[in-house]
Amino acid sequence: MGRPCLALRVVQARCREPLQDESSMSPSPAPRPSARQAPADEATERALARSPRAAFRHGIVQSLPFLVVIIPFAILFGVVATEAGLDIAQVMGFSILVLAGASQFTAVQLLSDNAPTIIVILSGLAVNLRMAMYSASLLPWLRDASGTQKAWVAYTLIDQSYALSIQHYERHPRLSVTQRLAYFAGTALVLCLPWMIATWVGATVGQAIPDGIALDFAMPITFLAMIAPMLRTTAHLAACFVAIVAALALAGLPSGLGLLIAAPLGMATGALVEARMERRGA
Repeated sequence: MGRPCLALRVVQARCREPLQDESSMSPSPAPRPSARQAPADEATERALARSPRAAFRHGIVQSLPFLVVIIPFAILFGVVATEAGLDIAQVMGFSILVLAGASQFTAVQLLSDNAPTIIVILSGLAVNLRMAMYSASLLPWLRDASGTQKAWVAYTLIDQSYALSIQHYERHPRLSVTQRLAYFAGTALVLCLPWMIATWVGATVGQAIPDGIALDFAMPITFLAMIAPMLRTTAHLAACFVAIVAALALAGLPSGLGLLIAAPLGMATGALVEARMERRGA
């Protein structure tokens, strides 16, 4: 009876093994993501599935809210520039060739004060130095773009198109270069073309706008809308705080020099805070 019992046990053991293997290999429902993770994952999948044309349309849609501040700001520039003595061609030359609101206002103000041409040019470049920082930030995402593509991105790179694009790229890092360029093109179309058109409106019919309508509200609202969603870490908050304090403390310096100093101070603070937090985490 010993050998039959032993054989029965072997058969029973072998019969159980396939059942265990089938159980272990059978598909089991994956754990459901948390409510916080699910929307982000779904958004990423939708972004990756978009064709370049769909990515272009997505950039257009996401840029539309900025028109609330872009258009009044451009009209205001047209009004200020014509009051400074510039004709329509000169005003439009500013908005088409320079395409940078802050430096345009700075240059017109200096021209009104009869500043030397070299001072006007250098001041405009100083105010726009932040574009170099924007370009360095976008380079890892658009490194594989062609020279022609990088040229038009550089031309249409403004505060709003940068803020929207860099957030989109960081949120969806697996996008192709074509999808990234298409999204950027959508933002540029909505933000840059209306700037030029509204500048012409301000230069031609701006004098009819009542003095009681304050158009200069657009600038601070624009930057608040761009910066607030990007303050995601302690380093971001520290950089923002130091830059604000430094800019206010140096507000008396001429030609936007205070902002030029405050920006690197804020970036240095953010880098130091981030490095310290990384050392603590290690």
